[in-house]
Amino acid sequence: MIKILKNIRIKILELIFASKASHIGSIFSCVDIIYFTYENYIYRRHYNKFILSKGHAGLAYYVVLNHFKKISNKVLNNYYKDGSPLIGHISHKVNGIDVSTGSLGQGLSIAAGQALQKKIDKKKGSIFCLMSDGECQEGSNWEAALFANHYKLDNLIAIIDYNKLQSLTSVKQTIDIEPLGKKWKSFGWNVFQCNGHDLNLLKKQFKKALRSKNSPSIIICDTIKGRGSRMIENKVLWHYRCPSIEEFKIIKSEINSYK
Repeated sequence: MIKILKNIRIKILELIFASKASHIGSIFSCVDIIYFTYENYIYRRHYNKFILSKGHAGLAYYVVLNHFKKISNKVLNNYYKDGSPLIGHISHKVNGIDVSTGSLGQGLSIAAGQALQKKIDKKKGSIFCLMSDGECQEGSNWEAALFANHYKLDNLIAIIDYNKLQSLTSVKQTIDIEPLGKKWKSFGWNVFQCNGHDLNLLKKQFKKALRSKNSPSIIICDTIKGRGSRMIENKVLWHYRCPSIEEFKIIKSEINSYK
């Protein structure tokens, strides 16, 4: 599993370098969560749905979909090029993706609507929605949280990539969202928390969330922005920066040696 995630990170790095794109810090922060969720709850389970609300990390999802043969190598290698469906922010025009996102604060509302529709239609399955921590500063999410609790959407599982940094500085300095767990609990949600890079802990918390009844659940995943390369970990600079050739070599070496 570690080897798979290293290979996925290296592919992400290569595509970002080749395309001169950005958001490598945000992508490395959540790629473990995306891989875990897709492998265990989306792949071959078409009654479940996954929404990547933090759409600027779309490349992580593209590469995971490629790993599971949903996107061809030819399509993936055209990432960010003219005419490619693989744009910087995630697009529903790509096989395996249901919702285009990019404007933060929309994913949870869409997920809540889909979860309610499943309830009305009496269909099995859950809706998983991965959000960023800075996104929790958006008021639309708290409206969706009220809505989901009111309709007892226990088939809705939200996940927060809590790396504690956003585009220009820390989340705390921008708008402090703590105490985050208590806030969600006060909105009537079941709250779980774990290390978002530990697949065994993710498995335990997801199982607890899926067993919960009569209320929606949220899993707060403590993560490291830029996880996998010490050069970029916890450095807000790498929200937008694309590596130089020298930095590319260092980052690739660090990913290969990361434990």
